[in-house]
Amino acid sequence: MRKIILSVCLLALSVCAGAQESRHFIFHYAFTVNSTAGKKLRIWIPAAQSDAFQDVKIISAKGDLPFRKTRESKYGNEIYFAEGNARQPDLHFDIQYDIVRHERRALNPSPHLVKAALTPREREQDLQPDALVLITGTPADLAAKVAQDKPGPLDKARAIYEYVFTTMRYEKTGTGWGRGDVLYACDAKKGNCTDFHSLFIAMARSQGIPARFEIGFPLPAEKHSGEIAGYHCWSDFYVDGKGWIPVDISEAWKHPDKRDYFFGSHDANRVQFSMGRDLRLKPPQDSNPLNYFVYPYVEADGKEYPNVSLAFSFADVPDEKATK
Repeated sequence: MRKIILSVCLLALSVCAGAQESRHFIFHYAFTVNSTAGKKLRIWIPAAQSDAFQDVKIISAKGDLPFRKTRESKYGNEIYFAEGNARQPDLHFDIQYDIVRHERRALNPSPHLVKAALTPREREQDLQPDALVLITGTPADLAAKVAQDKPGPLDKARAIYEYVFTTMRYEKTGTGWGRGDVLYACDAKKGNCTDFHSLFIAMARSQGIPARFEIGFPLPAEKHSGEIAGYHCWSDFYVDGKGWIPVDISEAWKHPDKRDYFFGSHDANRVQFSMGRDLRLKPPQDSNPLNYFVYPYVEADGKEYPNVSLAFSFADVPDEKATK
């Protein structure tokens, strides 16, 4: 399990317009495995966990099969695991969280994140390619071109960020998007958050800058409750003497006025569930490593079983001071 030493300042700070220092909410992670009768099932569920930027409490965790907590070894992601023979058509699972998410600021003014220790193992791991995130060929050539005149890793990372921001379009049309396939991103120059950040990570790693992938769910800034249709992902890169620096290029693309903010900051309108790509779960799944892990993963009789209905929602917890 990787351990990252972080220092967080939770004092009241002035932040840019539209940003929140923290957000307190109830997150409801529910799903149904459909048409399961007679099948031998194994189910892995990503579990939100506390870290320096989110405080997580479990309100309840219920399921039609009993489950237990495990943890995969590569990134330390926590997992709920259930297994058994299904004796009914549908199996329901429901986990409710109480979460406070904090804004992240790694660059001036008033950074929340200061120095983080990166072990040699972590550095090596965060410089390696993933199955769909190549660090040679086209991504490396692009990175070499945009970063060639930049003096240090922070400037190189900013040049890569600007390249992805100005070159990619947030567009979920056709086929191929959403897998985080860096060659698709280089060719199509469009996609979702997975494609944006896979390109950033590939280019950064090719320049010797450790970078990592994080995934969870977005919280609409303009709403206080509602359903959540799908995931959101983002990235960090590492600079010696500064630590992990967050970026969210797809959000910057959607909100160009926050282009500078999202280089070095993550707002509080999100919750993280896991980190990394090419994940081998615990206990190990029978199929290939997971490209990423944010939805429940199910195997029936030893094969991937996709017949799963998802239901995610959130509701802000009112500020007690504001209601008095």
